[in-house]
Amino acid sequence: MPQPQTEPGYASAEQGLVILDGPDGVAVTMTPDAAAKTGESLISAAATAERQVSERSRENRI
Repeated sequence: MPQPQTEPGYASAEQGLVILDGPDGVAVTMTPDAAAKTGESLISAAATAERQVSERSRENRI
């Protein structure tokens, strides 16, 4: 299984498109709508993952 990235990606806007530059040379070009939906999905998934880590930590203390 690949190791999770710890460095964030960086987004920029050029000529009406959003470009996401990620770790290891990953680059994705999206429409503004696709970028907004991706951002919302990432925020939601990050919140869920944080809850999972917190729950796992509590379970390990019991």
